[in-house]
Amino acid sequence: MEWYLPPIWAAIIGTAVAMYVVLDGFDLGIGILFPFTRNEGERDQMMRSIAPFWDGNETWLVLGGAGLFVAFPRAYAVMMPAFYLPVIVMLLALVFRGIAFEFRTVSHSKKWWNVAFTIGSTLAAFAQGVILGGLIQGIPVRAGAYAGGSFHWATPFALLCGVALVAGYGLLGATWLAMKTEGPVAERARRQAKLFLLAVLAFMAVVSLWTPLAEPRIAARWFSLPNFYFLWPVPTVTALVAFAVWRGLEQRRDVLPFLAAIALFLLGYLGLVISNFPYLVPPSLTVWDTAAAPASQIFMLIGTLLLLPMILGYIVFIYWLFRGKVREGESYH
Repeated sequence: MEWYLPPIWAAIIGTAVAMYVVLDGFDLGIGILFPFTRNEGERDQMMRSIAPFWDGNETWLVLGGAGLFVAFPRAYAVMMPAFYLPVIVMLLALVFRGIAFEFRTVSHSKKWWNVAFTIGSTLAAFAQGVILGGLIQGIPVRAGAYAGGSFHWATPFALLCGVALVAGYGLLGATWLAMKTEGPVAERARRQAKLFLLAVLAFMAVVSLWTPLAEPRIAARWFSLPNFYFLWPVPTVTALVAFAVWRGLEQRRDVLPFLAAIALFLLGYLGLVISNFPYLVPPSLTVWDTAAAPASQIFMLIGTLLLLPMILGYIVFIYWLFRGKVREGESYH
């Protein structure tokens, strides 16, 4: 087996997951913020800010899931039984959220579509956090197959990660609204972003302490020498980026808080990669243990490398085309 193919595919899937979390995170955050306004006109403004982007953002989820199935079938075969229930909840929540988004624009009564949009967005974010937490704490594997029960993922740590991701998506959504909207929606979003930032930092601190205390392999990765000398800048830079989010909100800057919030997410993601790589199914199966045959990986890699520039080009074009602010009273069409 060509040793370099699994790391390449791990990088592709990792990039797809990061792109999904960042891009779909802020529009899931809009749904999380929906209950904090009673003004239907302001909700319309919030929806218009993501209308051109939300469905394209989910392309990265498809790429990540399909890439895992094709490039690492053994990991896929272990992860799906382990997280069957939260995965189903996430997918159903995304479906109901998408339906609510479309039907809300044409319905005379928006009340129940608002509820569906909020619940779908919040449940999808929570389920993704639970899956992440369950993956960090490890999946029991015996003879290459999942060896746990249907609720092995349901631990306090995984539930904490679920709530943490809801707060994180709320931060992305609030900084997005501060950047893309004007008037009361933007003003309220700036206040909400500060609260979500404090919550995210608290959750990051708890997770950062919990994981090395509960998992010796993670403690060894971060605190053994000489690793510690190379890795200490990560939490330091995270603190500086969090300060940049707060400072940008205080100075009423439009773009800086959103970009800094994205950087905060990516730094947290980097910390998870440092803690777990090369294990794709912690703590036992690496990217090489779970990789497909080289011929399959090469075949799919060629197709992926052809499609990725088109996907990226489309995203850049759409975000550039709809780069202006969304103002009060504008229509969807």
